[in-house]
Amino acid sequence: MSSPVSSLRILPAEIQNLDAESTAASGGGFADTLRGAMEEMGALSSQAESKVAGVLTGNGTDVHSALIAVEKADLSFQLMMQVRNKIVSAYQEISRMQF
Repeated sequence: MSSPVSSLRILPAEIQNLDAESTAASGGGFADTLRGAMEEMGALSSQAESKVAGVLTGNGTDVHSALIAVEKADLSFQLMMQVRNKIVSAYQEISRMQF
């Protein structure tokens, strides 16, 4: 009895087509996702700055919402730093490989 998996064959050209289709279907690659996350982090940071400025000037901004915005910006920054550290670590590991 033959295994159903053994009858499947994927040729290198088909793999390239699948990669191109998955990239097109996902709406972009890793760089686009990372860029979007960095833009979102910048938006959270500017929002936190404006809320803190509103509290300091007395424009009626709630202290609690300002603190929540600051914490969101801080968590976003910490996450981006951890992603950066992982990328740098992966790059260093690849550069140490011998081909």
